[in-house]
Formats: sequence, C-alpha cells, structure tokens
Amino acid sequence: MNKLVLGLALMFFAQLGAQETEVEKQIHSVLDAWHLAAAEADFKAYFDKMTADGVFIGTDATENWQNKAFREFSKPYFDRGKAWSFTSVERNIYLNEALDLAWFDELLDTQMKLCRGSGVLKLVDGKWKIAHYVLSIAVPNENVTELVALKKEKDSLLLRRLKQN
Repeated sequence: MNKLVLGLALMFFAQLGAQETEVEKQIHSVLDAWHLAAAEADFKAYFDKMTADGVFIGTDATENWQNKAFREFSKPYFDRGKAWSFTSVERNIYLNEALDLAWFDELLDTQMKLCRGSGVLKLVDGKWKIAHYVLSIAVPNENVTELVALKKEKDSLLLRRLKQN
C-alpha cells in the first residue's frame, strides 16, 4: 500500500513539474514572439501580446507608457517598417501556484547593446499576455560613476520638476 501511495505521489509531482515546464515554454514563446513582432514591425502581433491595460516602462525616466499611449508612441516606428530589435540571451521565469501569473527577467541583445527586461504576464482567456514590462540599459558597475556624471544635469532638472508636483 505504501509503495502505491508513494508511486502515485511521484507521478503527481512529476506531472506537476511537466505542467510548469509546459507553461514556461508557453511564456518563452509569447515573449520571443513579442520581441520578433517588434523586429518585424508587426504592430498588431506586438500589441495582441499585451493586456488591454498593459504598461511599458522604457529606458528614459519619463517613459511610463500605458497601453494606449504606448501604441500611439510606437505606431510611427512600426509604420516605417522598423521598430526595435531585442533578442533574449538569458531569461528566468517564475510562476504563482495557480499557474495564472508569471514574472520574469531577461538579458537582451539590442541596438543599445546589453539591456535588461523584466515584467509580468497573466493568463487572459487561456492566453498568456504581457501586463507589465520594464526595459533598462545594463550598466557595468565600473561605469556607473561616468554614467551618473553624464546624466547629472538632466536628472537634476527632472527631479526638481517631479518634486514640485
């Protein structure tokens, strides 16, 4: 009897692991297709992979794009036939217990060189959709002092404006 229970438990946990692996594959596929849609300037395919209330945080401190505004900003790039080209070179995916919410981080090969993307996907009507994405430029620690000096003036002006609001 104990061997039967142990066998059933092992089969259950093996199946659970397989489900998570399949879910992770689905998420990898959505993110890769999303990046490819941008590289191929496929506006519809790109935004179909985001939730209606999706958010895109860009590399500039002022870029906090809600879906509608991000569509408007992006449309001219897609219309010209060249949006942006990001290729994931490393990605980590994490899932909640219900397997309907995922968060991830990825290193990207881009026209800005190495960047980091991170975000949240949720299951909407049986499809994984990007609800939140954050893009940042990866800066080696030994270059941070140079970078801070480079952006000091603009950051100071923006901080002053933000603190007044």
